Amino acid sequence: MQRRFIYFINPISGTKGKEQLLQTIQTKTAAQKILFEILHTNAAGNYSYLKEKIASEKITDVIVCGGDGTVNQIANALLGVAVNIGIIPMGSGNGLALAAKIPTNAAKALDVVFNNKPEYIDSFYINNHFSCMLCGLGFDAQVAHDFAQQQTRGLKTYVKQSARNFIKATPYNFKLEVDGKKFNAEAFFISIANSNQFGNNFTIAPQASLHDGLLDIVVVNKMSKLRMLWSVVKQIRLGQVRMYEDKKYHHNEIHYFQTKTLTIHNPQLAPLHIDGDPAETADKFEIRIIEKAFRLLMG
Repeated sequence: MQRRFIYFINPISGTKGKEQLLQTIQTKTAAQKILFEILHTNAAGNYSYLKEKIASEKITDVIVCGGDGTVNQIANALLGVAVNIGIIPMGSGNGLALAAKIPTNAAKALDVVFNNKPEYIDSFYINNHFSCMLCGLGFDAQVAHDFAQQQTRGLKTYVKQSARNFIKATPYNFKLEVDGKKFNAEAFFISIANSNQFGNNFTIAPQASLHDGLLDIVVVNKMSKLRMLWSVVKQIRLGQVRMYEDKKYHHNEIHYFQTKTLTIHNPQLAPLHIDGDPAETADKFEIRIIEKAFRLLMG
């Protein structure tokens, strides 16, 4: 079957030059004798027209040149559509691409698109909002909100915002419901992960898999700031899953468990991010896995 591509380029994501990317796409795709079209992403994230376009033009692959937020919008629009999704990482964090072992170099990422077979990966809903990678409540979400307001993007800006928020961070009160069990948490942040990292190869849920049918939940509890740094480093290195039935569960500084569904009560309205982009918070979140949500061309 003749492959036909749509490339979506986000003109504002990340810090990399887009002209070189455009030339690389045109040269390498033409060399593969693949028919293609290049479109720009839109700020409103409206891709409702895509399903009809894919069907009428027999599109086989949609390649997203952007960051996690752009992948989120396009993958959400393509749920249930028999099409492959590829990623040319162009964001500030590129968490999903890194979890899928997609190179950050555009030419090498294109080689993955051309040569590798797609695999189904999971996603999830949080209050019916789609997420393909990671959501967070608390400290990391506040960083995402502040980062979005900056005029310059990239790792340096993200680190700067993280440091500022770390200094002033305070814990939030949450109540979690998992498989009929309830427990309270006073936590700096909660991560709901389908991939194993925040981005930039910073791993937060080491045992997370893109296609195991489970969400990895990481709760970073109240503790001293220095202790939190040490505990997060240990979490990254060890990544031990401790289910909530464990008698020592409430003594752990970081809770890490896996589940298909989760309810989080958020009475203090801790901020929320979805796939790295700031999102509107709520006092209650219903979270559930979407198994085999879409086909991703993985490294």
